[in-house]
Amino acid sequence: MLASVYSAGITGIDGFAVTVECNLSPAANQRFDIVGLPDLAIREAKERVSSAFANAGYRFPEKKTTVNLAPADRKKEGTGFDAAILTAVSVCSGVLSGVDFSNKCIIGELSLSGELRPVNGVLCMCAAAKDAGLCEVYVPVENAPEAAAVEGVSVYAVPTVKALFDHLMGKKKLIPIRSETPFDAASQTYAEDFFDVRGQGLAKRAMEIAAAGGHNILLIGPPGTGKSMLAKRLPSILPPLTFAEAIETTKIHSVAGMLAAGQSLLLRRPFRAPHHTMSPVSLVGGGANPTPGEVSLAHNGVLFLDELPEFPKVVTDSLRQPLEDRKVTITRASGRFTFPCSFMLVAAMNPCRCGYFGHPTHPCTCKPGDVTRYLSRVSGPLMDRIDIQIELPSLPYETISTEDEKAERSETIRARVSAAREFARERMKDRPEIFCNAQLDPAGIHRYCKVDAAASALLKTAYERLGLSARGYDRVLRVARTIADLAESESIRAEHVAEAIQLRSLDRKYWQ
Repeated sequence: MLASVYSAGITGIDGFAVTVECNLSPAANQRFDIVGLPDLAIREAKERVSSAFANAGYRFPEKKTTVNLAPADRKKEGTGFDAAILTAVSVCSGVLSGVDFSNKCIIGELSLSGELRPVNGVLCMCAAAKDAGLCEVYVPVENAPEAAAVEGVSVYAVPTVKALFDHLMGKKKLIPIRSETPFDAASQTYAEDFFDVRGQGLAKRAMEIAAAGGHNILLIGPPGTGKSMLAKRLPSILPPLTFAEAIETTKIHSVAGMLAAGQSLLLRRPFRAPHHTMSPVSLVGGGANPTPGEVSLAHNGVLFLDELPEFPKVVTDSLRQPLEDRKVTITRASGRFTFPCSFMLVAAMNPCRCGYFGHPTHPCTCKPGDVTRYLSRVSGPLMDRIDIQIELPSLPYETISTEDEKAERSETIRARVSAAREFARERMKDRPEIFCNAQLDPAGIHRYCKVDAAASALLKTAYERLGLSARGYDRVLRVARTIADLAESESIRAEHVAEAIQLRSLDRKYWQ
């Protein structure tokens, strides 16, 4: 007897529909085989399936059982096929009869007692099921809110095998799960606020420009000047996540198993701050079965690297291609895996190992040559990819001890940032794939970064006297375009270029 049910698997962060075929045939000894390029976790499913089958009150067929996962030439991984395999065996053995499985997708890991346990990547698999025309999706209870974020499918939260079978046979129907609250990322509040940062007006302005254009930024200064405080408050001034961004971001976190129990969608932009002892694989992703790294977990959000020179050079240099391509492609014998990684890089560092090089009152204790060796840990090509570089001076007592009545709250800055991005989006409406100035390619720079005569003359002087590279020139133009957007100016004027050059001058102070 032959039976087929449907499930779904994952490659990278992309789901794909899987047909679970089961065939029972007479045999002298009971045998259970799973084929179709299964990994070890799937091959072990036969033990979970047979135990769950028995503990749910049914008799496992004493025949040769063959399960095929189609397409058979595509590698299958994980424990999410358990419930579908058990269901296919149940149809073959006659436990389930007369049930139409043509529109159903079954996902979930089995415990030995017959309970359905949550799996990673359900959002991706549910989206793939929808694309394959499967309108009913059965998932473990913990995964139901996540799966319900996909519109156009009926999601059923299944606690046990018996509950699934009772529903399919019409004995006790399950009620479809729907998203309890509408998507509303704009209402999200943040505990961190720019109002808490004392002084550092130039740095706050730089962070606002970075947020408005999606630019990478480097903060240099002695300890205690507010570098980390500013970085942690950057998400509070970024525009709210759109629904499409939330879906894409949640997919990555779902595959990585980083969604909280019962969480449906991420409503805030991610903020990732890995420690400097990390490896290149943990940063960009990879492994035997490739998983997203920190750059992908920061997709549509912020990646904060504190104490940048303390990171191994091989780690920081691995950022160069993701910063340019905004995606990571990992090649293994089993295939190619692509993870998106469109993030803002915020890096912070001291000017030297002791932290007080150039400090007006605190003497630097570094030996001659130590400063150069410390700074050389950050490569020139990486610095060239950081649009904005700002120095934070130490603050006098009066600044940190007195409340600044003129300090703005994040909500106010966020409104200006959102307005600037909308201004830019209207200008680039014929290029919907570009949503911030940092993403402008050479053709986009030529088309959208129009400068007046005075600005052009200033750019020429800066290029010749400051020794800008071609990439550095483009990045100055992008930052100037963002400054003009904040001023709601269609053309880039000389004052916009002057401020952009000022925000990219520290590499000449420290690295030359």
